[in-house]
Amino acid sequence: MEESGLLGRVRTELSALPVALQRVAEQILIAPEEAARATIIDLAERAGTSTATVTRFCRVFGYRGYAQLRVAIATETGRAAQARWDTDIDREIGPDDPLDHLLEVVANADARAIQDTAGRVDLAAVDRVAAAVAQAQRVDLFGFGSSGNAAREMAFRLERIRIPVWHRADAHSALTNAALLGPGDVAIGLSHSGRTREVIEVLAEAADHGALTVAVTSFPRSPLAEVADVVMTTAVQETTFRLAALSALHSQLLVLDLIYVAVAQRTYQRTTEAFEVTARAVDAHRLPDESHRAVRRRVKTTEGS
Repeated sequence: MEESGLLGRVRTELSALPVALQRVAEQILIAPEEAARATIIDLAERAGTSTATVTRFCRVFGYRGYAQLRVAIATETGRAAQARWDTDIDREIGPDDPLDHLLEVVANADARAIQDTAGRVDLAAVDRVAAAVAQAQRVDLFGFGSSGNAAREMAFRLERIRIPVWHRADAHSALTNAALLGPGDVAIGLSHSGRTREVIEVLAEAADHGALTVAVTSFPRSPLAEVADVVMTTAVQETTFRLAALSALHSQLLVLDLIYVAVAQRTYQRTTEAFEVTARAVDAHRLPDESHRAVRRRVKTTEGS
């Protein structure tokens, strides 16, 4: 079964839910097809809780009532059956596994994570953030560890289209940058867990000075999400040697790339001109096709002599 949308969110947020809601979540994840057919009383009994708790579970995940929840579960399980996705895909890697198995595990995990993330994207939130970035006097990106790599890549892309953007790799510089932000500026903080203290502090500092704050995290009710004006949710698929924090990079890049493309779309003329100018600037450092082939011929000639 596919893990995008509701079921992916439930799986990701399971450990952070109150105990009573965890029991409801577990029953849904154990047998989602049955949950889609069950009445609210049936599900409450299976979870050892009350119908009021099931209703609260629905609202926590953005549904007005149980009927909407059942439709969402049924839709996802139906899509999964049609696409022939296997929920129990092998994610384990042993010391003697061949490379073709490693390739299958890694490729499937990354594809599923991107698919899950795409299912969670709030397009209205993307539109709001892209509009703000396109007009901002200053955009700051904050992330550490693996999330820092995603932040650095986003900064590079925005720089290329003439967006005034900064990224700092240490907490002190990040805090001082955040203190310089103001209304009309944008601060984007990345943390898979949403519990990285430095990113939370930096985003809170930016919020204190009136900047629009954006959290990119796998946990929409995390401390980082609480200090953000906009929350963009990512998904991960763990495998052996690639735990959650190390698996989040592709999902983070998907969200950031979507924002970047939406910004470029809003600044179409300026972006097109920037690409032309920057391409010309480095053109002399690229070998023409004929020169490249000539170099290869010389190398082969040398090897044969």
